[in-house]
Amino acid sequence: MLIDKGLKLVRIYFGRKMSDLQELSVNQIKFIESCDSKIQMDNLIVKCSDKHAVKIAAQKLRVGGVIAIPTDTVYGLACNANNRQAIRELYEIKGRNECKPVAICVPTINDLRHWSEASHLANDLLEKLLPGAVTIVLKRSKNLDNPYLNNGIEKIGIRIPKFEFIQKVSEMCEFPIALTSANRSSEKSTLHIDEFRLLWPQLGAVFDGGQLGVTEEQRAASTVIDLSRSGYYKIIRNGVAASQTIKAVKEFGIIEDDS
Repeated sequence: MLIDKGLKLVRIYFGRKMSDLQELSVNQIKFIESCDSKIQMDNLIVKCSDKHAVKIAAQKLRVGGVIAIPTDTVYGLACNANNRQAIRELYEIKGRNECKPVAICVPTINDLRHWSEASHLANDLLEKLLPGAVTIVLKRSKNLDNPYLNNGIEKIGIRIPKFEFIQKVSEMCEFPIALTSANRSSEKSTLHIDEFRLLWPQLGAVFDGGQLGVTEEQRAASTVIDLSRSGYYKIIRNGVAASQTIKAVKEFGIIEDDS
């Protein structure tokens, strides 16, 4: 009976200005506010298994939203890399110094070549590394022209995650997706959406891919390797795939940059 009464109140008053609610009791207003919060939360969390989830994610990114999305390593915060305001919001949510770079996610090797300078890298090598838990650092191309994206830095880290959901979202976008781990700066990366619950209110949506791993090693995120200098490599972050990444580049005659 109480629930029915509460739902009736919501139907009558939901969406009205608070000035319209003066005739209600404090408890009635609190009930409506709690229902409003629950409805907003239900709209915020989207299961990756939902048949419309990919389209919803792409649309959120297209209109400049910042979303949380699962990858092949950890959960990430994502936005349109060529949207100036979205990048600024991404940094603000992350609590990250704008001097610290973020990577981009693309669907194919051809896209990697479009957004960066990679003519010195063979397709065979790139196909050996990607898709996978590797971020390749290269010089950015003129096509990546957002001044708020890694401002003053000539290089860009590029990912092609081996995770179906983010691959499909990336394929639907005509722009690169800026990607950084879904946690406040300096805090540990996350394997489940509950671990970054405090960030939810600042996000356009949270896409739930379930538990991404069961070991702490998974939190090491992707291996970051700088291949911007022809014939040389430098490991920037070991991540989860360092050994196989180093083995792969050495097979192509690429040696470690000690400079």
